[in-house]
Amino acid sequence: MPSFDVVNEVDMQEITNTVMNASKEVAQRYDFRGSNTTIDLDSDAGQIVIRCEDEMKIEAVKEVLLTHAVRRKVDAGCLEFKEPEAAGGKTMRQEVQIHQGIDREIAQKIVKDVKARKMKVQVAIQGEELRVTGKKRDDLQGVISFLKSEDYGIPLQFVNMRD
Repeated sequence: MPSFDVVNEVDMQEITNTVMNASKEVAQRYDFRGSNTTIDLDSDAGQIVIRCEDEMKIEAVKEVLLTHAVRRKVDAGCLEFKEPEAAGGKTMRQEVQIHQGIDREIAQKIVKDVKARKMKVQVAIQGEELRVTGKKRDDLQGVISFLKSEDYGIPLQFVNMRD
């Protein structure tokens, strides 16, 4: 039976490149001269930490980070910007969470939506991904087009298509 997987994966190498390029741009920009602005990637925790002197500079760094993410073809939907908070001294800190995988609630919503459309496929939740199986390849392509048209708040990729 034909099947495919629905996943939410982020290429961490591209995230690393995004952070490095954004750090270089911030270091060279005139409006950041003399400020202690840093962009750090903690790949173990799956987050980026921005440290600046004020909220205005944090917003500027956020725009630089998003610009470089789009250039590196990283979907900006996988980056969740937390609220800026005061750090030690006169600095501000903002965490950017990197989302990977499909949460259980979103997976259940996707399964419910596909079943509500009465498509002739089966959707199974397998950890942080979904496996969609059906008798015909056309049914699977219909599910892909349906999921692309919906907005679940995370970027979805369709991989591992098998006949």
